[in-house]
Amino acid sequence: MHPIEHLRYVARATGADPVALVSETAQALFGLHMEPAGLVLAARRIVERHPTCAPLWWLCAQALSALDPFERLYELESEIDKDATTDHLLEHISEAKTMCIVGWSPTALEALVQRGDCKALVIDSFGSADSAVNALERVQVEAESVSIEHAARAIEMCDMVVLDALGCGPDEFLMTSGSHGVAALAYVAQKPAVVTARRGTRLPSELWESMKSRNFDAQRPWRTEVDVVPRELIRAVVGPQGIVDASLSVVAECAPTTEMLVRSAM
Repeated sequence: MHPIEHLRYVARATGADPVALVSETAQALFGLHMEPAGLVLAARRIVERHPTCAPLWWLCAQALSALDPFERLYELESEIDKDATTDHLLEHISEAKTMCIVGWSPTALEALVQRGDCKALVIDSFGSADSAVNALERVQVEAESVSIEHAARAIEMCDMVVLDALGCGPDEFLMTSGSHGVAALAYVAQKPAVVTARRGTRLPSELWESMKSRNFDAQRPWRTEVDVVPRELIRAVVGPQGIVDASLSVVAECAPTTEMLVRSAM
């Protein structure tokens, strides 16, 4: 496949697992090694088409700031494959009997499947809870869909809340819609709310502000499909290096390569 066609295929992909998406994008960008001048434009279009996938922003930022971007792409693909976030989450939830998540949460679902004996209460977000419940039930993990109207009841019955971050800024997290309310309810109920932040989700403030503005309508927030959650509501953050207290500011994983934030003409 021609590199440009490969990139178009990646740009059109929706609903894909972030890890698979990053791997596919890295391979597509590597195809530009004979046309390196196209790397910046390709990065701009990728972040435009995938505004909620922070690992893709991280991948592009890392490649654009590297002395040898194509060698770096190879390394980044390996890094995302070796992400140990799920392993650290499994250690953290080892004593939990019932866990509350929001919608389709890839890292939390992976941990629930590996754990096998922890019940999941999946609070709905735009109809994604049923898909998560079906996926868990296919591997004999007990799970139940909960409407957002009954989220408070679910949180009362769970041992902990696990929320997947789409992206992380210095003091905030971008998450699936409904996560802010769930985090606030957990805070009031004094139930531990943990955020999973996989490799590549932590962005510098310049990229974070751009990601937030592209996804979140401050004037009409009820029309967006994501939430911006303050870290004050979160007890801990689970990432590739382990578990850290959420009171600590997030450390960015890439340089603020603002050249990829320029909107492309096409």
